Amino acid sequence: MSDLLGSLPDHHRRLLRDAPPGVELASRPMLATLSDMRDFPGEWLFERKLDGVRVLAVRENGRTLLLSRAGNRLNDTYPEIVEALAAQSYTDFTVDGEIVAFSRGRTDFARLQQRMGLTRRRDIEASGVAVTYYVFDVLRLEGADLTRLPLRTRKSLLRQTLTYRAPLRMTTHRNEGGAELLADACARGWEGLIAKRAKSLYQPRRSPDWLKLKCSRTQEFVVGGFTEGGGTRAGFGALLLGHYEADRLRYAGKVGTGFDRRTLLGLREVLDELRVPASPFSDRVREAGAHWAEPRLVAQIAFTEWTRDGMLRHPRFLGLRDDKRAQDIVRERPSA
Repeated sequence: MSDLLGSLPDHHRRLLRDAPPGVELASRPMLATLSDMRDFPGEWLFERKLDGVRVLAVRENGRTLLLSRAGNRLNDTYPEIVEALAAQSYTDFTVDGEIVAFSRGRTDFARLQQRMGLTRRRDIEASGVAVTYYVFDVLRLEGADLTRLPLRTRKSLLRQTLTYRAPLRMTTHRNEGGAELLADACARGWEGLIAKRAKSLYQPRRSPDWLKLKCSRTQEFVVGGFTEGGGTRAGFGALLLGHYEADRLRYAGKVGTGFDRRTLLGLREVLDELRVPASPFSDRVREAGAHWAEPRLVAQIAFTEWTRDGMLRHPRFLGLRDDKRAQDIVRERPSA
């Protein structure tokens, strides 16, 4: 046992177990639940909700791996993160965090998207997009499984596990929060907050012990088709969006704003490759001349609200995501 773990109080050391392989431990990350809760009695921690991609990092047996939430290997896309983790003094750890890109001092998913999918060094350097890995949890250290420890204890260990220099940062937190803290976050242009029970264990599922408090409504949707562009518009007119309900892809409306010309043309090429003859939606889609696509693309969408008939009001395209599987995309409903 390392000196760091040996310094834990007895009641915490008794919670430690031999850890499974790092990749196995990282395969089922803990997920937050969307919530309208604003009053937080008891002990909660509050972190900034970052507008990036979830990444778990494994250092084990002389190698370092970056894994997306869906288990995809991301080493070639973010080599500077791999190098920073490989240079750490600890040689056996699994940490959880978010990779982001900044624009004008704010995390910007659209800017990060310019790095997503790039795997050649020269393309990465040509993009000019610097990324930062904000780490917020540690699951494994020196062969020990830490997931049974309380969150506050894990954060204390995390602070001492890594050396934080660019491009690595530790996600800071506040010990008090609620409606006023969320209002301040929204005023700063943040996406929102993540509220976490200070005593929560790391659970491989979506849990009410971690809550998403959003400034505006955003979520992922599956692209099931598109319409043709009118006039001088290039590429396509709008994307047809849906979400899964059991094994049915439910139609949620179309989005035609938030695209630049480059995105319109690039997406059209991808959509043409995914063309299928019949609609993948279980609902009837009343869009004249619609083209259908195999439901594999996942898009991040901002919108103002849901209509009574389950459609999106004022949707806006933010970017594509390659870290989430289409079949996992469901309608997010806030808990009380």
